[in-house]
Amino acid sequence: MTRVFLTHRAERQMAGATWTARTGAGSRNWFGISCSADGQHIAAAVYGGYIYTSTNGGATWTERTGAGSRDWRGISCSADGQHIAAAADSADYICTSTDGGATWTARTGAGSRYWQGISCSADGQYIAAAAGYDGYIYTSADGGATWTTRTSAGDRDWRAITCSADGQYIAAAVSGGYIYTSTNGGATWTERTGAGSRDWRGISCSADGQHIAAAADSADYICTSTDGGATWTARTGAGSRDWQGIACSADGQYIAAAGSSTNIYTSTDGGATWTARTGAGARNWYGIAGSGDLSSIVAAANGGYIYTSEG
Repeated sequence: MTRVFLTHRAERQMAGATWTARTGAGSRNWFGISCSADGQHIAAAVYGGYIYTSTNGGATWTERTGAGSRDWRGISCSADGQHIAAAADSADYICTSTDGGATWTARTGAGSRYWQGISCSADGQYIAAAAGYDGYIYTSADGGATWTTRTSAGDRDWRAITCSADGQYIAAAVSGGYIYTSTNGGATWTERTGAGSRDWRGISCSADGQHIAAAADSADYICTSTDGGATWTARTGAGSRDWQGIACSADGQYIAAAGSSTNIYTSTDGGATWTARTGAGARNWYGIAGSGDLSSIVAAANGGYIYTSEG
């Protein structure tokens, strides 16, 4: 998810109170979702299916067959929603689009791998992708044309990745391991043991990369950091759940989290307190994203519909 800084927080409310089921995209095995800074452009990926896009906040949808039917695991878009990067599992490729999903390019330079997560900068030029099952992190500085294997982070079971608006700050999470961060676009990495070794499934950061929120599966907690990953706080207020996805605003104060067979939870104070958003129901949520200030939230249910909420 790409983000923009908040300027008038008092003049807006966080989304989550009311929800709309976006049946136009169909009930599918949704695995990844992302949206533009204004929340109007949405890109969603189906595991064992196609990518779908919306240009009106989810009211109507277009099936994007150009990228093919694949086991899509992750998707990310630029601030304007025109640049999209999608990652497929099952030894497949990363695909990118520069026209909102109308046409696609398979990026073979990163190789055919078991991709688990992907994130791009605000302009869509910097992309960071994580390969699971003893794989590496890969980065691109030219929209996916060429790639660099970041071996210094190690070959691990990577499950989630996020980057700052400029693509220089990256945070990546390991299933059954630690969180790792980079401040130079992936050139060097620091193992962040403060959040513990957990079954991490989702991670998101603020526009400057200093505020990080990470979600763990296997009846575990959400953890947050306000100093780029140096120190962490376990946020027990949202409960111990099978978390699958997390999104945070540009300033890191607004957070939305989703999990398996649970409600969506939101926080307006960086994770200190949480509200259960029962309006969307307790579903198998596998992805969540939002506008730059999280006044718009979009969540994807595996084996169900996409839901949106406006502040």
